[in-house]
Amino acid sequence: MTSTSAESTAAPVISPVLAEVVRSGFVEGRHRGSLVLLAADGGVELAMGDVGAPVFPRSANKPMQAAAVLRAGLDLSGERLALTAASHSGETFHRDLVQKMLAERGLTAADLQCPPDLPLDAVEAETYLAAGAVRDRVTMNCSGKHASMLAVCELNGWPTDSYLDPRHPLQQLILQVVEEAAGEKVAAVGTDGCGAPLMAISLTGLARAFRHFVTAPEGTAERRVADAMRAHPEYVAGTRRPDTWLMREIPGALSKMGAEAVQAFALPDGRALAFKVDDGGIRALGPVLARALHLAGVEADVIARVGRAPLLGGAAEVGEIRAAF
Repeated sequence: MTSTSAESTAAPVISPVLAEVVRSGFVEGRHRGSLVLLAADGGVELAMGDVGAPVFPRSANKPMQAAAVLRAGLDLSGERLALTAASHSGETFHRDLVQKMLAERGLTAADLQCPPDLPLDAVEAETYLAAGAVRDRVTMNCSGKHASMLAVCELNGWPTDSYLDPRHPLQQLILQVVEEAAGEKVAAVGTDGCGAPLMAISLTGLARAFRHFVTAPEGTAERRVADAMRAHPEYVAGTRRPDTWLMREIPGALSKMGAEAVQAFALPDGRALAFKVDDGGIRALGPVLARALHLAGVEADVIARVGRAPLLGGAAEVGEIRAAF
């Protein structure tokens, strides 16, 4: 008789439904995922799904990458530091500052190893294409991060042709910063959409990391990154992006989304949250975030704006994507 291991017979973990897609009063789809809320003292206040399993935070890791660049000695502040932690929209002011940051170190767009791309913002992309522009490395939403990575390599005499190698001194330092901020070991290292190494941590670890950044003492690399992001949120995202709206309108808020529907958020009193929608449905981000902020006790007019996700039938609004918890 063949024995069956407990591992093979265990029921798979099914994530709870975080959002519903409602069209004409009919629920036509559901987005499952996991979410964690931390109280001001750092304790877990709410956990939905498997919040201890590793995920790729994608661009929600960028504040940690920016802090590592500071720790490695690059003196950045203001808009330049915010852009280092950005998934920028590719608007003109983003592209201009990336070009300046490169030129200040004797670098050019050809030195960037992120892929050429169009502006992340759809409105900006239409304007960009109408002007006859083409995909460019500077336009790619991670170009600010890459410009600073190159600059700190130049400063330290580290190789610039291999700055995206996980074994590179800079990437090893980033891994260390991620582990310190998250309070746990990196579970896996992959490759992000921009080509940079990507460190997997749990959603609880991601929430802890954002809490760490907003509660860190003034002058530390982590606090400097958080302060720059909050002072210049339009450089972190763009003029038409929820992260910008939240950091502008909620005092002290630190907010950063990531691809595949990841979101992290923290307040200066230590409250923090992180979630991931399993199927990567970015359209569910706003409604889930708005509901999570409500449960965390955050009150601000901007939350309703972030949470609004209408569905259209023709030119008319016929439904919505709504939180289901």
